[in-house]
Amino acid sequence: MKKIFTMAAVVAMTSGAALAGFKSDMPQGQMPRGGFVGGEEVISTVKQVKEMRDDVPVIVQGHIVQRMGGEKYLFEDATDSVTVEIDDDDWRGQTVTPSDKVKLYGEVDAGLFKTEIDVDYVEKL
Repeated sequence: MKKIFTMAAVVAMTSGAALAGFKSDMPQGQMPRGGFVGGEEVISTVKQVKEMRDDVPVIVQGHIVQRMGGEKYLFEDATDSVTVEIDDDDWRGQTVTPSDKVKLYGEVDAGLFKTEIDVDYVEKL
């Protein structure tokens, strides 16, 4: 019984010490909503994307200038152009013209002879 009491006292002291420096930014009594806060998005250029490995997550910003057929489009920024694949549901109901600036979130699709971006969603700016 003495061992259990001693162990409980040690656990109570160490857990209190571990939480002593923790200070929540959450107002008292409010439930956390979850998610990540902080850090900024890293916008890659098309030139950088063309040098990346397959399946690397990317964010690019520029203009969709042409439909190439099916779900393939030509995207360009100030550095270069690249083919992007945008599924119908990735547009999220937005209509985009070549004059609209967009941000594309997706992954690099690096093939043997050319690199494309497989878009997860489009954000019209």
